[in-house]
Amino acid sequence: MPFADIGSDRVFYAKHGSATVLPPSQPIVFVHGAAGSHVVWGRQVRALGEITRAVALDLPGHGRSSMPGRDSIEDYRKIVLGLLDTLGFERAVIVGHSMGGGIAQSLALEHPDRVAGLALVGTGARLRVLPAILDGVQNDLAHTARLVVEQSYAPSLDAAMRERAVSEFLACPGTVTHGDFTACNQFDVMARLSEIRAPTLVICGSLDRMTPAKYSEFLASNIKNARLALVDDAGHSVMIEKPDAVNQALFDFMRTL
Repeated sequence: MPFADIGSDRVFYAKHGSATVLPPSQPIVFVHGAAGSHVVWGRQVRALGEITRAVALDLPGHGRSSMPGRDSIEDYRKIVLGLLDTLGFERAVIVGHSMGGGIAQSLALEHPDRVAGLALVGTGARLRVLPAILDGVQNDLAHTARLVVEQSYAPSLDAAMRERAVSEFLACPGTVTHGDFTACNQFDVMARLSEIRAPTLVICGSLDRMTPAKYSEFLASNIKNARLALVDDAGHSVMIEKPDAVNQALFDFMRTL
């Protein structure tokens, strides 16, 4: 599986599709959220790889990428920008979930020439984190993992999938997870959304408790050329809970670019 050397970081990424699938389509790059990895985008990478080049990375400290993690959205943005450079993507559609959505917005604001489109999934223009989560990651990681998972999925999530989600959360080192939530807590571009010019799709689960639908409605109302896709009966991890609905929204969005 491929790695990209970005500065001193060795960054893993999964890929599907090729430049010849649907020319001249833009490549699409998926960015996971706090304590996540590329695996959360498995269904999307396979589906979108049928029409374009689709890539999902592990941010530093996550999944198969090298340590250390980061504690700011800006530092993670530099990694995504470095991956675009390494892969030779002059421009790409950037899809970000939760913290990844903050990274995507930051990239669109600071490097608009590199962003062909944005898809913001279960995220917001400000990502405040409950003190119980920030403190809990340091003091009781196992309990906090269950708290976060409880808030990240619709109540209908089956027990086996819930336990798998807890295990995946705990697979990320606690120091990295704390850095992720610190980065989220400091993120705020509410006053700058009108500067984003990239065509934007905002996706949110109707039952999202981490970044409620009002966050997505604010994004869609304040970003020019943005539209909102609200997915029924899905929580914060909408791309896992309702992959077909998310894939269809992304397919429709890509066709407009």
